[in-house]
Amino acid sequence: MVYIGCDHGGYEMKLALIGYLEKNGFEYEDMGCGGEAVDYPDIAEKVCAKVLENEDNKGVLICGTGIGISIAANKINGIRAAIGYDWYSAKYTRLHNNANVICFGGRTMGVNSVTEALDVFLHTGFEGGRHAVRVDKITALEGKNHV
Repeated sequence: MVYIGCDHGGYEMKLALIGYLEKNGFEYEDMGCGGEAVDYPDIAEKVCAKVLENEDNKGVLICGTGIGISIAANKINGIRAAIGYDWYSAKYTRLHNNANVICFGGRTMGVNSVTEALDVFLHTGFEGGRHAVRVDKITALEGKNHV
C-alpha cells in the first residue's frame, strides 16, 4: 500500500502522482491535504504512522521543497525518508538505505522527473548485505540520547 500526503505547497504535485498511481494499478490512500493551508509535520505524522503498520507499505510526502516534510518524517522511529531528487537518488535510497518514504518538492521539482523517481522508488527493493549493517546502525541511532 502507498500512503500519500502533502501540505499546500505540494498539492498539485500530489494530484499528478495520484494519477500515476491510479494509471499503474497501485493501491493507495490519500492522507491529505485538499489544497488548504496545513502544517507539513501533521501530514508527515499521518502518513508515517500508516507506513509503519506494515513493512511493505511505502509513503510519499510532498511539501514546497521536500525538505521540511522529510525532516519531520525522519523524526519518527522506524521511518527512513529521503528526497528523491531524480531517478538515481530514488533507486539508491531504496537499494542502500531501505527508505520507506520518499519526499518531493512541489515547488522545486518537475512532474515528469518526480513521476519517474516515484516509479523507480516503488519498483526497487532493498539490496541488503553490507547495507543492512548500515541501516541497522541508523535504526540504533533512534534510541540514543545525543545531548
